[in-house]
Amino acid sequence: MKKIFLFALLFCISTYGKVVSDSVAIHLSVLSNKKKNVLYEFEVLKKNGFNTNKFWNAHKNELPDLSNNLRDELAKEIFLNSDIVYTSQKDSAVQLWMQTQLLTNWMFYLSAFIAICAVIALFKKYWSLLIRFLVNHLAPIVRILFSPVLLTLELLLIGAACVIYGCIVEEFVLRTVIIHLGLFLLWSQSTALFTKEYWIKKYAYEIENNFWGKDSWETIKTICFPVFIVTIALLYVLYKVPADIFYNYEVVLSGIAAVYALPFWRSLEKYIYPVLFPFYKEDDRDRSVNSLAACTVVTVIVMIVLALQENLIFYNIISALIGLLILSFLILSLKMNHKYSLRNYYFIQLVTLLFFSAVFMYGFYLHLNEVIWFTIIGSTLFIILKYMEAFSFGKRGKGWAWKLLGLALLLWLMGKGILFVSKQIFAA
Repeated sequence: MKKIFLFALLFCISTYGKVVSDSVAIHLSVLSNKKKNVLYEFEVLKKNGFNTNKFWNAHKNELPDLSNNLRDELAKEIFLNSDIVYTSQKDSAVQLWMQTQLLTNWMFYLSAFIAICAVIALFKKYWSLLIRFLVNHLAPIVRILFSPVLLTLELLLIGAACVIYGCIVEEFVLRTVIIHLGLFLLWSQSTALFTKEYWIKKYAYEIENNFWGKDSWETIKTICFPVFIVTIALLYVLYKVPADIFYNYEVVLSGIAAVYALPFWRSLEKYIYPVLFPFYKEDDRDRSVNSLAACTVVTVIVMIVLALQENLIFYNIISALIGLLILSFLILSLKMNHKYSLRNYYFIQLVTLLFFSAVFMYGFYLHLNEVIWFTIIGSTLFIILKYMEAFSFGKRGKGWAWKLLGLALLLWLMGKGILFVSKQIFAA
């Protein structure tokens, strides 16, 4: 008797489950695309924590026969499994949410960046005053606890704690500020330890002096080691907070700085930078420009090697490298760096245009929207810079207003061009 009852119970449960599944499938099959869009919007708003009552009351008349439970099941099914092409309608709830999300994300990024700059600026401004006050007025215990060496070690530990703790903070702006404060402390205090100079102005001078110095070991200690520590910290942050993709750019920058600061590059630069500046007799540039050119050549090679791997793991790194290379080419192509080297100036313009074209095609064929937009922004800045160089914006004469009007027209034409190109790209 128990076996019969158990069998009947299992049969009823399985039958009930089949009825619910069939009910969802039947309702899905008769829903129009418009009604599916409503349920899709409902599920999007629900998953992003919005109150859906107001939205549902506005659209309930379009789906009057649905109970709340069935509505939730259908919405979930449409969101997860249905193969529909959704286009947010004008003034729809999802369109408003998407626009708001985009705007607030940029506001969060901007607020985090401003907060980081402000904290570091305050740190730099008041740090010496704080140290002097503590050392002079709270002796003798404070002299021991806050002696320059011991205080540097303490701040180094605080920096590591900020990086570790920051990764578990949920709020984006606060997390970004804490992590970057920790990164700054790791870099500055490790530099202070390696240089044995415990004031920012002094070890900043040591960094600049040792980069071009002849003592290789001093260069490695004062530049490579601290940046390598920061790179390790950034890799830890990327591992813990992979959603904050902008750390991909920071780790690429710190990694390049750590490697390219190695002294052996100084002796190789004279063989590398002529790739971008091939006319030797016109070599009258600052040494830092030649160094940037050599670094750019090396970075291009690294980017090409990673691109040839065709591995999704490297796409964020490649995007970061492209962003840095665009900035490097914009700097190298400035006329002020080629006052006596017009042939090299014209050559670097051609190379820059070829680089922008190649990167744009790479992003287009692999559908890397980030790379496409980097290239469009970089090309726009390049055109603006060339226009300003051609018409000598530095000299304010009688034709200054006409030059400014021409710049406004150029920006308008570029805006129209970017809209046209973007429609073609994203339509494809």
